[in-house]
Amino acid sequence: MSKSGEKLLMKGNEAIAEAAIRAGCGAYFGYPITPQNEIITYMAKYMLKRDRIFIQAESEIAAINMVYGASSAGARAMTSSSSPGISLKQEGISYAAGADIPLVLVNIVRGGPGLGNLGPAQGDYFQATRGGGHGDYHLIVLAPKNVQECADLTYLAFDLADHYRIPVMVLGDGMIGQMIEGVVLPPERTLSELPQRDWTVGRRVGSGRESRHITSLDLVPESLEAKIKARFVRYDGIKARETRFECIGFPLTTDEPVDGVRRGAPDLTLVAYGTAARVALGAQKLAEKEGIRLGLFRPITLWPFPHTPLEKIAETGKPILTVEMSLGQLVEDVKLTVLGKAPVHLLGHSGGVIPTEEEVFAEAKRILEKKT
Repeated sequence: MSKSGEKLLMKGNEAIAEAAIRAGCGAYFGYPITPQNEIITYMAKYMLKRDRIFIQAESEIAAINMVYGASSAGARAMTSSSSPGISLKQEGISYAAGADIPLVLVNIVRGGPGLGNLGPAQGDYFQATRGGGHGDYHLIVLAPKNVQECADLTYLAFDLADHYRIPVMVLGDGMIGQMIEGVVLPPERTLSELPQRDWTVGRRVGSGRESRHITSLDLVPESLEAKIKARFVRYDGIKARETRFECIGFPLTTDEPVDGVRRGAPDLTLVAYGTAARVALGAQKLAEKEGIRLGLFRPITLWPFPHTPLEKIAETGKPILTVEMSLGQLVEDVKLTVLGKAPVHLLGHSGGVIPTEEEVFAEAKRILEKKT
């Protein structure tokens, strides 16, 4: 593998795996499922070469519980899967959230529900942003749009997980995972550069430390509620400090910027993430040729969702078109943000179907023509 700073051609899945290793992932546990198999294949080869832990578990359920255990013992730990496999991991994810266990999980989404197909999709948005398992909890959810972000956001995911003691999900799709692009990989960290974990299980011999036990179980309702409320205070801090988004096509004006968004809004704003955002960017370029100004608002953190900057865009009253590879999930967060300040429309596909640039542009034109 090349030194950091050199550009390589890699698949998105491979970039995720290598970035995880460079971030200090000490233990990976997975189970094969398409279209993320390159991650487990890459980890099998390169984790062992670095004398780190790699186990192909007997099931997805086993894998997530191994991650729970490894992280509890002090390792930066990770698992990856695709939609049906992530569903099987939900109980373990809920346990990790309830025990404040930092871990990283990757979901390269395929068509669903059920076994569905191997096509790229975004139908797991609700599952990711609403927790997915039982109880009151959240995950930080990061959504890359290209191979470079597959590396960058995976690298970031480990730091966020450790800093906030929270599970973090990198949510891609079959297209992002399989495409090959240039990527500059982050530097590799040594063990001495990783944050110290002073909360791990067990009792260090000779340290005089009391034995520690990590669990999500608390049979006293008032005590459990207090823990959950404290966790939600931490979530508020995450919302304040870790919300990420990208705006494209919002020209600079003399107006004061509000959270990075200026009020010189385009004729219509496209809201999309991941592969759908790449398509929306192509539609934006088609619109430019006809003198139509389309903006693109791309949430990078799906949770916490970047409500404030999108709300500022909505205050212009210009229409918003949500483009997603599902039949109306991202659009729900858009509507909750906009609260009627601007009309919100949906262009959605499902089952592994990807919208085209021409289709998105045509829908944007239809909305604008109807408005006039």
